[in-house]
Amino acid sequence: MSEARERVRVLVDSSRFQWLIIAVIVVNAAILGLETSPEIIEDAPWIVTVGWLTVGIFIVEIALRIFAHGTAFFRDGWSLFDLFVVLIALVPASGNLGVLRVLRVLRVLRLLSAVRSMRNVVSALAATIPGMASIGALLVMLVYVCGVMSTHMFGSTDPDHFGDLPSSLLSLFQVMTGDDWANVIRPVTDAHPGAWVFFIVYILISTYIVLNLFIAVAVEALDRQTEQDNSEVIAEVEEGEDRMLAAIADLKAEVASLRSELEVRATRPD
Repeated sequence: MSEARERVRVLVDSSRFQWLIIAVIVVNAAILGLETSPEIIEDAPWIVTVGWLTVGIFIVEIALRIFAHGTAFFRDGWSLFDLFVVLIALVPASGNLGVLRVLRVLRVLRLLSAVRSMRNVVSALAATIPGMASIGALLVMLVYVCGVMSTHMFGSTDPDHFGDLPSSLLSLFQVMTGDDWANVIRPVTDAHPGAWVFFIVYILISTYIVLNLFIAVAVEALDRQTEQDNSEVIAEVEEGEDRMLAAIADLKAEVASLRSELEVRATRPD
């Protein structure tokens, strides 16, 4: 059993097998898009068959991985995600659970677990959540303070955009995103020529400074993830070198033992 499991593990961890699964994921993603068009499905009903064939390949792959890795499979978050995505495909298309069939589009996200570089990016982004939360809280405070200020300063001038706090917050969010922000602030700047200073400072802080903080946190996390991956690769290479050196040492010992035995036999009288 252990020998068979080792062979299956080598198979599922091989690069060729991984590229095959990536190709199947891409095909399945294309089929999911084609299935949104009833006309295409009516003209080419074989597309549905190919779709179920890709699902069958996913099921076989998951079964092989579970057999190869055993309980370690269920301790890996990406493996559990793959299992969840495959199980969603088996949900009945009718009944109360039929609405869950829309989640089958998540099979496209299997590329995240199949492609190592994508996994690294997602892992890095997950590591930025604490830092992002702090920056997000800072941004919320900034928008709230500016919302209160703009309501007091410009509420009577432009009640549509700054008449109350919710309207001010919505308007400032629109200004921050750059969505037609000039028309939002024009009634205020026309009535108060100095109001542009408030909005320019707000845009600089909320859009450029805070956005750069988000980017800085993400880049730092990506750098840490890259260093961790490099360390793991180096550790794997060193482990392989150690095994190779140990095998060479064992081979040298066997050769030396064989040589000694031959020398003893050579000196022994017939």
